[in-house]
Amino acid sequence: MKLSQWPEMERPREKLLSLGCSALSDAELLAIFLRTGLPGLSAVDLARGLLQQFGSLRGLFAANQIDFCASKGLGRAKYVQLQAVLEISKRYFAESLQREHVFDSVTNTKHYLLSQLRDEPNEIFAVLFLDSQHRLIAFKKLFHGTINAASVYPRVVLQNALKFNAAALILTHNHPSGVAEPSQADKHITQRICQALELIDVTVLDHIVVGDGICVSFAERGLI
Repeated sequence: MKLSQWPEMERPREKLLSLGCSALSDAELLAIFLRTGLPGLSAVDLARGLLQQFGSLRGLFAANQIDFCASKGLGRAKYVQLQAVLEISKRYFAESLQREHVFDSVTNTKHYLLSQLRDEPNEIFAVLFLDSQHRLIAFKKLFHGTINAASVYPRVVLQNALKFNAAALILTHNHPSGVAEPSQADKHITQRICQALELIDVTVLDHIVVGDGICVSFAERGLI
């Protein structure tokens, strides 16, 4: 049965307009994005099949272009649209945090960094550059690595701190393995960066390691 033949309050668009986004299931939200189904499949049925195939919304969002486009009902146009939606969501979240001056809060900073780094397939070392009130000036991914390592150079961090006229910063990197426990190498590079930034009076507030749904803060552990 086509969605147009469903009872009005069971159609995803009408349900969203009447009850709000939170009332919809993952499949119903995805169906609105897909817009149309396939012969013999409504958009909701297609969405359910895709969620089962990829395991979850997160699995679908994290799929590479080849796997995404190989699925029935999807293609390059839908892949581009979805990537644009994800990037818009990240930027919206970043703007909200910037306005609310929440980078004094470890919990909210962790939430922000999870949204930025959790699903990256390779290790990325990034920095939150902050002003004297700990408001965000810029979030920059400075070093890109392999699946389990990224080469980090303190001088590049220092150069960018000067470029943005930062008063403080928060270091961060992800562990694609999903395990957020800091390594000895993580601790060593943190010390080197702290020592380099002392020369220009820039404070390193924290180094947060991002895993799969969990973050570890050096500051909370007394490592910085």
